[in-house]
Amino acid sequence: MLTTLSIRDVVLVDALDLEVGEGLTVLTGETGAGKSIILDALGLALGARGDAGLVRAGAKQAVATAVFTAPDDAAVIDLLAERGFEVAPGEELILRRVVSADGRSRAYVNDQPAGVTALREIGALLVEVHGQHETVGLLDWKTHRALLDNYGGLQPQLSGVAAAAERLKAAQGRLDALEASAAEAAAKAEEIALNLADLDALDPQPDEETELAGERAILGASEKAVADLADARNLLGGDKLSQRLASALRAVEHARQRAVQAGAEGDNLIIIKLGLAAEAVDRALVEATEAVAAVDAAADAFDFEPGRLDKAEERLFALRAAARKLNTTVDALPSLRVRLREQLRLIENGAEALTHARREVAVAIEAYDVAAMLLTSAREAAGDRLTAAVMGELGPLKLDRARFRVTLEPIEGRRGPLGVETVRFEVATNAGTPFGPLDTVASGGELARFALAMKAALASREDQRQPVMIFDEVDQGVGGAVAEAVGSRLQRLSNGAQVLVVTHSPQVASRGHAHWKVRKADHDGHTRTSIDVLEPHPRQEEIARMLSGAEITDEARAAARVLIG
Repeated sequence: MLTTLSIRDVVLVDALDLEVGEGLTVLTGETGAGKSIILDALGLALGARGDAGLVRAGAKQAVATAVFTAPDDAAVIDLLAERGFEVAPGEELILRRVVSADGRSRAYVNDQPAGVTALREIGALLVEVHGQHETVGLLDWKTHRALLDNYGGLQPQLSGVAAAAERLKAAQGRLDALEASAAEAAAKAEEIALNLADLDALDPQPDEETELAGERAILGASEKAVADLADARNLLGGDKLSQRLASALRAVEHARQRAVQAGAEGDNLIIIKLGLAAEAVDRALVEATEAVAAVDAAADAFDFEPGRLDKAEERLFALRAAARKLNTTVDALPSLRVRLREQLRLIENGAEALTHARREVAVAIEAYDVAAMLLTSAREAAGDRLTAAVMGELGPLKLDRARFRVTLEPIEGRRGPLGVETVRFEVATNAGTPFGPLDTVASGGELARFALAMKAALASREDQRQPVMIFDEVDQGVGGAVAEAVGSRLQRLSNGAQVLVVTHSPQVASRGHAHWKVRKADHDGHTRTSIDVLEPHPRQEEIARMLSGAEITDEARAAARVLIG
């Protein structure tokens, strides 16, 4: 909902702050008073093109600010979030545009800098403008599908098509992945088979590189340690040392025996020394034997399979060579082996998997086509109802020769979430003329009335109503009963919405819930435009002026009272 429109230094306006209420607000005034300036200012705040010509003479810049209550509309809230503006439904939403005298333009959303494009996108979701030279929304055929679907209440059919499209997309994705994988595998089948045979022969195991590297380090250290122990045994003399010590012991014993034979007694010093020597050599013999045994035992502790180090190194080199050849790491070889086997399996058994996947796609296509057919049928029925409704509005609006239709144009090869056709609203303004897009067929005055007729027909559903609609001189060139019909439809549209209309018709003006009179006056040599919000009596006088012209007669006042009711 638009709550406030503030204008500063736009063309002939110094400063205006307008509060906008619900329902129908009418803008009236003499020709040239500046009614279009108000709409130009609002358009500026909504992202319309701005240039230096909009800046009041002598001012540095023009500023237009439109304040809305953010609607409970996911499309609006999501768009704001996408553009970086967090606004919740019911909160204040301020759109501001500043145009400098040099033509430069700046845009703001809730006082945060914004691009003009973002401002225009947000404004398009908040306000519809219908005039002789532009009709935003209805002229864009891309909006017609959503308008028709909402009018027909086709959400169940749309949901069915969207769900079917999602299932088809998933099935097609699985098929595409299988086909791509099978094609890639088939192209490399021979290479894959050779690589897999090599890996099967190699039989790489998880973490094998780490284990082999550790084993190689230990085995390398073991070989060096055994060599050191062999050196130690050799230095000890090995068995020769024991033999020499044994020979030395026998020699000492022989010496002791000769001394005894020579008559030496047991307490003889020689006998004692020889005994001590024999004991020492015997101890040395025992220690030498034990030392050699200990060195041998230490060497035995390094017991390993002969050539084990060579085998570990050969295995490690073979793994690393295979990894280089396959452009991977040693740790990845086991998983690569599994993948290669799976690729070969796809080649060998891929036909069955592909057949199953294609069957799934065919089932999904059939389900989608059924859902799309139901949606198309529902759209055709809704199009017939909308056509009848619009045609019923055209006669009272002096468009009785015009015709309206809804066309559904199939889109070959598309099965999307929105169905299989585009929707277009087309008109023919005179008998014998072909149907065509609204903006290329209807004239300026017809364009706005066509928009009104279509909005009036669409508004039979509450959710079809744009929160804010603007009609600029929709009643131009008509009067009497036609103007009455225009006013009636505008008033009907304003139920539960906001409608602003620039009008020269007293029949339309009398329908307003609020009445703004735009007037132009000269002050200190400068022409300025201002707005009076009319209370009942001034409003009656304004409608009487519209009925009678410059001189307001009693008859005009009486007619104005009748119109106002």
